Amino acid sequence: QLQLVESGGSVVEPGESLRLSCTASGFTLSYYAVAWFRRAPGRGREWVSCIGSPGGFIDYTESVKGRFTISRDDAKDTVYLDLNDLVPEDTGVYYCASALLGCGEDETDFPTWGQGTQVTVSS
Repeated sequence: QLQLVESGGSVVEPGESLRLSCTASGFTLSYYAVAWFRRAPGRGREWVSCIGSPGGFIDYTESVKGRFTISRDDAKDTVYLDLNDLVPEDTGVYYCASALLGCGEDETDFPTWGQGTQVTVSS
């Protein structure tokens, strides 16, 4: 069974940092592009970042450029999203998703999803 599991979400204050992890089970993540999406309260799911396989392609949505960093450790079947200088607008449930065909920015580009991890930025 193909499965992705996110972890690392927490409640933090503005300006703080978090590292989110997305770990695969049941398949070898190194063959897949992996994206992060987030869903803010009352809003639809928003594409945040994507890393290709084997990692040469990386892209971010404009609002997180310079603050978030996506990376992968294929030996651990894990993709990370480092969130720095967090602001309240970063609050939401963060999901990772994988695709064999490469990076995209639409939810329909990604067949496999994790259950999400909650990030709350509040003073």
